[in-house]
Amino acid sequence: MNAATNAAPAQSPHVFLVAGEDSGDRLGAALIAALRRAEANVRLSGVGGEHMAAEGVPSLFPLGDLAIIGFAAIAMSLPKILKRITQAADAVVAAQPDVLVIIDSPEFTHRVARRVRARAPQIRIVDYVCPSVWAWRPGRARAMRSYVDRVLALLPFEPEAMQRLGGPPTDFVGHPLSERVGELRPNAEEARRRLAEPPLLLVLPGSRSGEIRRMAQVFGDTLAFVAAQVGALEVVVPAVPRLEGAVRDAVASWPVPVRIVTDAAEKHLAFRQARAALTKSGTSTLELALAGVPMVAAYKVSFLEEMVGRLLINVQSYILANLVVGENVVPQFLQYQCTPEALGGALLPLLTDTPQRNVQVEAFRTLDRIMAIGGPAPSDRAAALVLQCSRGI
Repeated sequence: MNAATNAAPAQSPHVFLVAGEDSGDRLGAALIAALRRAEANVRLSGVGGEHMAAEGVPSLFPLGDLAIIGFAAIAMSLPKILKRITQAADAVVAAQPDVLVIIDSPEFTHRVARRVRARAPQIRIVDYVCPSVWAWRPGRARAMRSYVDRVLALLPFEPEAMQRLGGPPTDFVGHPLSERVGELRPNAEEARRRLAEPPLLLVLPGSRSGEIRRMAQVFGDTLAFVAAQVGALEVVVPAVPRLEGAVRDAVASWPVPVRIVTDAAEKHLAFRQARAALTKSGTSTLELALAGVPMVAAYKVSFLEEMVGRLLINVQSYILANLVVGENVVPQFLQYQCTPEALGGALLPLLTDTPQRNVQVEAFRTLDRIMAIGGPAPSDRAAALVLQCSRGI
């Protein structure tokens, strides 16, 4: 027998994934599928939600236990959160995986990672979704070096930011939205609808009930301002199914007819046909930019959150699309700037062929290059790097 025959077969890698909320659960599910494509015998376990469970990785506990928003709610639920942190860390240490992948939700997942590193330092740790150290609490980047071996970033500017701030090695793998550009961009007929009358206007007041309540009144008043100038509008409001009732209540007093869509295919069709959008700041701004839809973005928070933000947040724009493009092309209106007259005044030029509209359209055309769209899927890039880490590379 030769040496190759005598050699023991390499053990299949064991990857443990920990997600802390629905967005992380979705990322985790895509990563699980990609890991299996790359390594058929990979062993998987973890903490997640229904999407990871559908990929064959059931959770130790319900992900809903961690879906807590607001300072008061977090304080009241702190004992349960701490229990879940301990439970997750204990499970990782007991499983002794080759690599732990923590996914987003840093207030939860990083606490798990620190406990695992203290008790089982041989387990390599990958952070999938770079924390927003470039926006606030930059000292976290350097602190992460003690318990994170590698960071997988969704946004193209994050590796440079992590290096500048002294963080762990960081690789740009791509944003999951880049896998959906085919759903967001119009064909010839849909492009003609973008220019047809009445203008189709997308309105996105938020994906959480508190956001919807804060933004509904000013968005409704903005529509009244715009309609008074241009006449008829076709207004479409996408909503997640669980919040459809809250959205219907919020838009009931709006002065223009509103069509609420909860089906994913209907939402994507509206993105492909929309001439412009009025949106809450957040991931929706990048989704609209990838669809080529010019927009106005706004956000309102509580007084306490505003004070905390003024003290801690240091970023050139609150708009994700602006940060990725590298220019402040999307108008942003925050807090007291967020008035119907200001929003409507910025939205009106986007409904016709104007310099304001063309600036956004041209900037959004650079996203394919900036976000490496058309190359390997972000989940496949992430899977390859996770498997490298599992082998100590």
